[in-house]
Amino acid sequence: MYKNLAATLVAACFFLPAVQAQTQAKSTEPIKAGFVYVSPITEAGWTRQHDEGRKAVEKALGDQVKTTFVADVAEGADAERVIRDLAQQGHQIIFTPSFGYMEPTLKVAKDFPNVKFESVTGFKTAPNVAASNARYYEGRYLAGIAAGRMTQTNVAGYVAGFPIPEVLQGINAFTLGMRSVNPKATVKVVWLNAWFDPPKEREAAMALFNQEVDVIAFHTGSTAVMAAAQERGKMAVAYHSDMRKIGPDAQIIAVTHQWGDYYTARVKAAWAGQWTSGSVWGGVKDGMIRVGDFGPKVPKAVQSEILTQQKAVGTGKLQPFAGPISDNDGKLLVPAGQALTDAQILNMNYLVQGVVGRIAR
Repeated sequence: MYKNLAATLVAACFFLPAVQAQTQAKSTEPIKAGFVYVSPITEAGWTRQHDEGRKAVEKALGDQVKTTFVADVAEGADAERVIRDLAQQGHQIIFTPSFGYMEPTLKVAKDFPNVKFESVTGFKTAPNVAASNARYYEGRYLAGIAAGRMTQTNVAGYVAGFPIPEVLQGINAFTLGMRSVNPKATVKVVWLNAWFDPPKEREAAMALFNQEVDVIAFHTGSTAVMAAAQERGKMAVAYHSDMRKIGPDAQIIAVTHQWGDYYTARVKAAWAGQWTSGSVWGGVKDGMIRVGDFGPKVPKAVQSEILTQQKAVGTGKLQPFAGPISDNDGKLLVPAGQALTDAQILNMNYLVQGVVGRIAR
C-alpha cells in the first residue's frame, strides 16, 4: 500500500494550497476515470474501500462518468505499465491508491500533461498530480479506547506491515487511546514486512493470541487477522472496512476509510475543468475516517463513549497526540500541555510507552 515511505517525508506537502489549476473546458462527453489497485478486491480491506469509492463515483455521477479498474498490480514496473495503459486509453483522471505507485504515477504524468492523476498515500505533487491521504491515527486512538474498555488481560496485539510513519502513528495512537482508559494496558507488536500476505497475517495473530493477547488490531491488507480472532474466540479491531461478516463475534469496532466523497469531488472537478493540484490530509472532521460498526459484545455505554470522543476528535477538542507522551524507553517526547504538530506526526519514528517491541529495521 505505501511501502518504503522515506524518513525524509516533507510534512508541509500535505498542506499546500491548490496551486496548479487544470483549465481545460468542461466536456459534454462522459469523463473516463481509471483506478489501479495493489491487491485483489476482497470482501473487505484496503482495496475494497477504494473500490467502494469508485462505485460511489458511478452512483453520484451516473452517465457523466465511465470508470475502469485494474486490480492486483504490483508496485514498481507493473504499476507504471498499467497507469500508462490507462492514460493511453483516454482516461482523463487516474487514481493510484498505494504509496509504491507514487513514483510510477509521477513518471507517467510527465508524458500525459492533460491527464489528472491522484496519488493516494503519496506526498509528491506536480502540475497534473495531486496527493491525498487520511489521518488514520484518529480512528486508531478511538479504537484503542474500545480495546482498553474490553480487554480482560490488559494485553493487546498489533500485526503491522512495514515500519513507516503512518503505521507507527497507528500503533502509537491505538496504545495511547487504550491506556487513556486502562493505564495498565500494553500492546505487543509483530512486524510482517508485507502488506498483503494472509497466511503470514494469520500466523502472526495466532502467535500473539498465545501471549495473553485477547484483543488485536492490524495494519495489513486482508481479513486474515479478523478471521483468526473469530476462530480463537478473541476480540479484534477491523481496519479499512467493517468485517463483521468475517468476525461476527470477534469484531468490537471498525476503523473505516471513506473515499467516496473525495473521489467524487475530484472527478467532478476534472469533468468541469476545475481540477487543481495540491495535497489533502483528511480525517474524522472531513469524513475520511470513521469508527463504528460495533460488535455485539460492546456495551452501549462504551459505544456512546467512543462516538462522543469521535465528535471531540472532529472538532479538535481531543487530540490523540497530546502530551504527556513518552517513548517506550521512558524518554519524555511531548510535555503535558503540548501536542505534536502535523509535521512531527508525519515524521514519527518511535514507539510510545506501553508498546512492547521495537521498530523493525
